[in-house]
Amino acid sequence: MASARGPCGISVRSDFSSACLIHKAGAPSNSVSGVMAVQVHRHRNKVRNGQAIRCAMATGKEQGAISTASSGDQTKGGLRGKLNKVVLAYSGGLDTSVIVPWLRENYGCEVVCFTADVGQGAIELEGLEKKAKASGAVYERKYLLGTSMARPVIAKAMVDVAKEVGADAVAHGCTGKGNDQVRFELTFYALNPELKVVAPWREWDITGREDAIEYAKKHNVPVPVSKKSIYSRDRNLWHLSHEGDILEDPANEPKEDMYMMSIAPENAPSKPEYLEIGIIAGVPVSINGRDLSPASLLAELNEIGGKHGIGRIDMVENRLVGMKSRGVYETPGGTIMAAAVRELESLTLDRETMQWKDIIALKYAELVYAGRWFDPLRQSFDAFMEKVTATTTGSVTLKLYKGSVNVASRKSPYSLYREDISSFENGEIYNQADAEGFIRLYGLPTRVRAMLEKGI
Repeated sequence: MASARGPCGISVRSDFSSACLIHKAGAPSNSVSGVMAVQVHRHRNKVRNGQAIRCAMATGKEQGAISTASSGDQTKGGLRGKLNKVVLAYSGGLDTSVIVPWLRENYGCEVVCFTADVGQGAIELEGLEKKAKASGAVYERKYLLGTSMARPVIAKAMVDVAKEVGADAVAHGCTGKGNDQVRFELTFYALNPELKVVAPWREWDITGREDAIEYAKKHNVPVPVSKKSIYSRDRNLWHLSHEGDILEDPANEPKEDMYMMSIAPENAPSKPEYLEIGIIAGVPVSINGRDLSPASLLAELNEIGGKHGIGRIDMVENRLVGMKSRGVYETPGGTIMAAAVRELESLTLDRETMQWKDIIALKYAELVYAGRWFDPLRQSFDAFMEKVTATTTGSVTLKLYKGSVNVASRKSPYSLYREDISSFENGEIYNQADAEGFIRLYGLPTRVRAMLEKGI
């Protein structure tokens, strides 16, 4: 299985194996409210190039799935045209539940609901450890690209499922004002340009929650009964994002009860905690000497970092579609991992290589933020990152204390730091007298300009 390497060296599987849940919304049921139920079981679906995605497929008997009642006719098509089968990115919330009958009504199609597990739950599922996250690329100085990386994972798995079930279209519930619609659709285009894409939020007349509830009642879709959060959130193994409500005014400070992965730094333990992060070729592999899978390591760092109030980011960012938006992100584990790799690189990378790596990381972040994960340029950047981080091996000890991450120790067998050279004591390799000639040559342009200005 090939792997890519993010700008801080943390590897990313190029196959994006994804845990998922699929069930088919077929003909209307005779049960109350038109709700079918499915008996799910686990199996592996083979996909192209020998890759696989782990899924639970709907087979027949059910409990609590979704409504399939619809006025659409699968033989004649719907109000907006005819599609045969659509794979829908399904969250289980009100919006995507309403999309199911809307697709049938407007396109007369069979709907395959797809739910991807990208580590948003508290329990690590079988196979989840095979997924790793890129780190080091930071969008607009702060954002560690949590949602940006998750969308290509989901979209690629949807394309694979569409091939498995013979779908001719895919659909998502992204609004027409955000970045995610671009991330989903660029992945669809890159992997299967023949798939039709349906984006209901850009087509339908539903303008808000009340409209959606009315539509759901009309089509016998059970309205989710869980308490609606006042925030729009997105969670995966890498981070948790918060948007909406009082955050829409940048002048408002976030409320403490909004945070879910971390405690307030002022309420964190009064005693600092030291962590030794083992790193091989730019990839964190261990905590305090214990080797862990990428997902297990990140999950543990999320817990530890959250306990110390680490990884909170409040930012106003520039969305790809042109507007500014305000979001708050919690990325405790990713913040720790990125800090550890950067500190080790200070030993193993020379000045020019580090500068070019930082320059490329900026462009890398822009590509990922904009949904261009499958762009050849991003893949070329990975080849560069893999090469330059080949010697970034060793360990870094970090001190975690009330929201801060500070380095306590760095060690590497490939360190370019030489104590015998850096010491203030004279040595055989570095003769301090040589500095005079170096400074005269290095400063020659400065001297020449000063001479010109003074008429010398």
